[in-house]
Amino acid sequence: MNLRRDVFQAIADPTRRAILLLVASQAMTAGAIASNFDTARPTVSKHLQILTECELLKQEQNGREMYYHLNPQKIKEVATFIEPFRKLWDDRFDKLESIMKNYKSKK
Repeated sequence: MNLRRDVFQAIADPTRRAILLLVASQAMTAGAIASNFDTARPTVSKHLQILTECELLKQEQNGREMYYHLNPQKIKEVATFIEPFRKLWDDRFDKLESIMKNYKSKK
């Protein structure tokens, strides 16, 4: 049985975020991805499995090799979810900056 993985739990792991950054510009094989890490290949394979199950990565067969590449649609869904929070923090920092400028000019 394949349990649906949570995309945010998947990207919480720094190794998985690093894998996403690696394949962002070009599709790579599991071996090529694993060569960038000081961990056992099965560990990297598990990370790839998790990223694939939550649809952040897609697999594509090319000859005998399996290539992993970013799923832009899923990345866009994550970005869309995060956007309102980014705007909220941008607004707060702008407000803080304004307060700090007023404070400095009064000194």
